Amino acid sequence: MWSPVCRFVLGAILGAAGLSAAAAADGAWTAESLFEKVTTLAADRANAAFEPPVASLPEGLRDITYDQYRAIRFRPERALWRDETRFEVQFFHPGFLFPHPVMMHTLEGGDVRPIAFGQDLFRYDAEAAVLEGKGGGAAGFAGFRLHYPLNSRDHKDEVVVFLGASYFRLVGPGQVYGLSTRGLAIDTAAPEGEEFPAFREFWLVRPEPEDDSMTILALLDSPSVSGAYRFDITAADEVRVDVEKHLFARADVGKLGIAPLTSMYFFGEASVRGHDDFRPRAHDSEGLQVLTGAGEWIWRPLANPRLVRAASLRDQDPRGFGLVQRNRDFGQYLDLEAEYHRRPSQWVTPMGGDWGVGAVELVEIPTPDETNDNIVAYWVSDRAFAAGERRDYRYRLTIFDDIPPGDPPARVVRTRSGWGAVPGAPDPPPRSLRRYIVDFAGGALDGLGPDAAVEVRLDTTSGSVDDVGVRWLPGGEGWRATFLLEPQGQQPADLRLVLTLDGSPVTETWNHVWYPDEL
Repeated sequence: MWSPVCRFVLGAILGAAGLSAAAAADGAWTAESLFEKVTTLAADRANAAFEPPVASLPEGLRDITYDQYRAIRFRPERALWRDETRFEVQFFHPGFLFPHPVMMHTLEGGDVRPIAFGQDLFRYDAEAAVLEGKGGGAAGFAGFRLHYPLNSRDHKDEVVVFLGASYFRLVGPGQVYGLSTRGLAIDTAAPEGEEFPAFREFWLVRPEPEDDSMTILALLDSPSVSGAYRFDITAADEVRVDVEKHLFARADVGKLGIAPLTSMYFFGEASVRGHDDFRPRAHDSEGLQVLTGAGEWIWRPLANPRLVRAASLRDQDPRGFGLVQRNRDFGQYLDLEAEYHRRPSQWVTPMGGDWGVGAVELVEIPTPDETNDNIVAYWVSDRAFAAGERRDYRYRLTIFDDIPPGDPPARVVRTRSGWGAVPGAPDPPPRSLRRYIVDFAGGALDGLGPDAAVEVRLDTTSGSVDDVGVRWLPGGEGWRATFLLEPQGQQPADLRLVLTLDGSPVTETWNHVWYPDEL
């Protein structure tokens, strides 16, 4: 089971909206009418001054330790809808890093009912035993998780977890938790610091007994933005979430990150610095993939940089983007504990709303180890989000292994680089000269013989490239593009490479930025 405090960038969980006391117009709530009401609440909040969260934990829970918190266990037999629907809900205990409880409600039979916190819902094992009986009166929970028979009919696995600020995690069949999703990102990597919007209240819509889908509504709030969210979650063979959200600006927002994905990249095959580690690689995701509005597939390997790097992949009306754990072979990781080969990939498919002109922005942050989430990717519009404005977005989140939705072409299977010297040369070049190899496989490359008219199309924004070529890999395992990069001083070189057949592109576009100060 995923640890609730593992690698989360934690923000505040805000107070309650009190919707459970409101009555439906016709006497019975539906998911649609309730979502309209939550949208009205979000708009009203944006027209009022922001109210910071107030810690409301009982005295017995205010100063608990990490060991005490992790020893608190929800009692599975007390799960919401236990043995009544295919979905069950378990809750997280408030305390430790979660001092601001979140209000929970259900929508069942047309009625909205609060879900009250109770210590009888939890076991207090080991170090937490001293807390039993001392935490009564808490206003809500820290978060919740959905269980569903994802891998077998006889066991309900975790499939979704909401915990901490606007973060939630999804997992598909045969996978373990990895990257995170966020409801919203504000001013990520900005000099003035990032703002962390938080889900303040949730409404869980009870599914029918045999349903593979269920709906969750949520109210989000922060100093700059409030929002109403609808999550239609489908499990079964494919896990996906259709997201609809209505955002209201309380204040001017410098950078509004839509559909943000957060992950970890420590080191891997594209790393240029060595690591004293028995594992060949350690990461939750190894690349950013983008399908542009013009239909171009782009692959950008991730990095653990020396300095914070932010890059924008410009686009209009994007068709999709995601963070991908492309290599699924255990032998490439050799980690029995972390099981990086089983980490999920996630794809964002825009389905309507205010996307327009903007960019998929990728932020890479230095990390000394694998305990920190240091990768963020999201969509940001060119249009500023001004106080008093409303924006609407709809998109689908899809969990997959290595191949995203759509029909991607031949793909990058390997990226390596190193000093461009010829071994044993009497007058070696400077260390700044870089030799790159980029291997492609699949798609239109399958079945081609070594004499096929495959060529390289390569561009760089600075420096110069030389010795550009492409060769068939032994055994027909794909094609290798290779080239030398001579950087221009300390200027970054933004590289784009694609393979063509008879003059037409037949692979995704490999995109990589070389920063000379990485050496």
